[in-house]
Amino acid sequence: MKYAAAKKITGILLVSSLLLSGCQFSPSTAARETAADVSQVETPSLPPGEKLKSAFSDTRIPGMIGIARNNALQLLINEETAEIAVIHSKSGQIWRSNPEEREKDGIAAGINKDLLSSQSRLSFFNSSGQSSMVNSFTDSVRHKQVSYETLPNGVRVHYQFGNTERSIEDLPVKISKERFEQYVLAKLDKSGERALKVGYAEDKDEGVYNRIDKAMQGLQLTRALKAFEDAGYTEEDLVKDHTEHGIEQERSGPRLFMLTMEYELDGEQLKVRVPASGIHFPEEYPINTLSVLEYFGAGGSKEEGSILVPDGSGALIHFNNGKLQYPSYQQDIYGPDLTMKLREASSSESKARLPVFGVIRPEGAFLGIIEEGDAVAVVNADISGKLNSYNNVYPSFYVVNKSDITLQSSDMVRTLPKFQNKPTSSDFVVRYAFVGEEQASYSGLASLYREYLVQTGGLPEMKSSEEQSAIPFYLKLFGGMTTRQHMLGIPYNSTEALTTFDEGKEILSKLMEKNVSNIQVRYAGWFNGGLHHRLPDSIKVDGVIGGKKGMKDFSAFTSEEGIGFYPDVAVLNVQSKKGFSPSNEASRSLTQEPAVLYPMDLALERRTKDVSASYVLSPNEIDDVTTDMLKDMEPLQAGGISLKDMAEQLNSDMNPKKLLDRTQALDTVRKSLDQIKQQAGSIVAEGGNAYALPYITGLTDAPMSSSRFKLEDEEVPFFQLVVHGRIPYTGSPYNLSTYTDARQYVLKLIEYGASPYFAWFNAPGHVVKETDYNHLYAANYEQWMDMAAEIYTEVSQVNKSFTGRPMITHESLSEGVFRTTYEGGGYVIVNYNDSSVEVENHTVEALSYVTGGEQL
Repeated sequence: MKYAAAKKITGILLVSSLLLSGCQFSPSTAARETAADVSQVETPSLPPGEKLKSAFSDTRIPGMIGIARNNALQLLINEETAEIAVIHSKSGQIWRSNPEEREKDGIAAGINKDLLSSQSRLSFFNSSGQSSMVNSFTDSVRHKQVSYETLPNGVRVHYQFGNTERSIEDLPVKISKERFEQYVLAKLDKSGERALKVGYAEDKDEGVYNRIDKAMQGLQLTRALKAFEDAGYTEEDLVKDHTEHGIEQERSGPRLFMLTMEYELDGEQLKVRVPASGIHFPEEYPINTLSVLEYFGAGGSKEEGSILVPDGSGALIHFNNGKLQYPSYQQDIYGPDLTMKLREASSSESKARLPVFGVIRPEGAFLGIIEEGDAVAVVNADISGKLNSYNNVYPSFYVVNKSDITLQSSDMVRTLPKFQNKPTSSDFVVRYAFVGEEQASYSGLASLYREYLVQTGGLPEMKSSEEQSAIPFYLKLFGGMTTRQHMLGIPYNSTEALTTFDEGKEILSKLMEKNVSNIQVRYAGWFNGGLHHRLPDSIKVDGVIGGKKGMKDFSAFTSEEGIGFYPDVAVLNVQSKKGFSPSNEASRSLTQEPAVLYPMDLALERRTKDVSASYVLSPNEIDDVTTDMLKDMEPLQAGGISLKDMAEQLNSDMNPKKLLDRTQALDTVRKSLDQIKQQAGSIVAEGGNAYALPYITGLTDAPMSSSRFKLEDEEVPFFQLVVHGRIPYTGSPYNLSTYTDARQYVLKLIEYGASPYFAWFNAPGHVVKETDYNHLYAANYEQWMDMAAEIYTEVSQVNKSFTGRPMITHESLSEGVFRTTYEGGGYVIVNYNDSSVEVENHTVEALSYVTGGEQL
């Protein structure tokens, strides 16, 4: 493809032709085996399909024919509109892909009205990087470009988007005032004149009319094309006008897209698959995102219900909450890909750790589980009253990413797009699970997801209560830090001790003297230069904190005292260039620069370049680094490992020579996590992304709140409801968190079934001042020791009864009062209010709690 440009910037284009040789989307024969060959000259034609045979019908859904059914579900489809419906047999609930009364919507208009009838939507780029959109109703069903095939338990639907009709490229970008008025407008009637005056704006200084692309859409584009045709405007005229104004525009081929969607009943669930092999698009128009079933189960403006979104611990958006002034909800599953350009997200924003979403109504609910393509998935949600009258939630997926490259020659600057070299190497699969009235709550959907994870190996085996006699006390010790020193005016890096191994033993001994038990220690900054250590493909224990001998002694001490010892390692973020080649071992961004991550300035809420940056390790290197790391750690006899980033982030590598998209990177990370589990035994990890859960034995920095986006109404512990009883967990260290009240922290741990967590070092607090580690200013252990012991004692007395037991329900009883119930019937009621409350025969004192029910 070529890029349109004025002749006066030919010099820039000469440079760009060299730089952009790898920019364009030109898949090779090495493209993913499962994907369509998008480099083909012609898009495949729409498969002929077959006439569907009705297996059954239901009078409640006229116009639809039954395709498949089992004891739990019935699947029906409308051949005219391609919309589907699922009947949940037990509850009688009908779940539709598109709202039943959408034609009566008084808010939606134009394309927003059409989207209510769509089952899929594609956003795509042109060669200039501009984004456009097609949807399955406007661009496929309306033109009868849809066909069907029967599957054993469902149906396959083929869509063709677009056609070979004329497009905006058949209209001049610029045309002189004389030609426009005398040779075009003069030949038209009032209607034709009006159409072109809407689509073109006069530039009196240049004496030309410029095309207004934003106005040239839909019906207006059709009218403009007809007007030029009526005026006798030809292809030769178009070439003449573009040549006169120095516009080089190569005409692209037909803008045709193909997409296949499969609907199949799988036991009590509906599985929706978009196979990669069924996605086809022209080379000139790479697909950016694919959205699936945007209005499945959407709630109307007069209905009761809530949307479940995976923001942090989980959040609810209530139907029709009236928050029309706030933006819609949108979050990447597993957080942003650090190889892509980072948006300046707030440091307080929680990540979406679980690939789920749902709709909850009083009479029934569904949970959407993103089963394949989760690594490139986004969950989107919005309320009624903005674009239409419906509350909806749905997934979308990145297919081809785009970035921009800026070219400069003397005083001329040009920005050109650069696209991902190959499309995402994955099918996109969403599983919809349904429940009736008795489970229609976020707790019920969490139980559903927990059962799904157990059946698919997505959670570790449950430990017996004997193995978990006490709740963990998580402690992060900071070993050494690297600082910048000077000798005779020459700068050099020096590693300074924050906590030596001997000092670590003293801290642990003092904790045990205060009756703190089941201590789990993450020891950070112990090798290769401290906290910002070098790549762990070779490991040397820092002598300043005790060296190899000191570490072995510390390991023996913790083993003897029954303390978990987990040396902390960052694998995915390389914090020192020593022994690391950014050009060969770092992930490449789309602009082919090594991906660099700058820390967030908590005060300014933006990334700062005043602090040492880290590089994003290419997923191509993870396997070798993991193998070398485990080999070097084996003689140290630690008995476990702490992973700082492998359960917390997921990154691709856009190097076209060894591209690994995020779905492929996920496979690599899973393989390494399994290898670490097999060789290191126990794993404590930060974050808690869903793909890491089967491999870990403890979790810190788990989501204990949502981001509290303005659109959200309620924060819920969906994550905790899924994980409790399988993996012990905690949030951020109390002394480094935003908590200002220890009482609120204790109540949260009890409500959410979590463990206490602190992060300490032995050195005086001022040693980190004016260093890259000044955010650790509150980490000297002495000021926190007594409080930590008191918190542990109180929380342990409550939570130990529920250790190893699934969390069954969580509910809000009144303002600031919550009840958490565990398997077996034991429960705790927490009161956050400043006054006592009467709840179900209990008096719960202010800022306190009560327990009840069956407890072990």
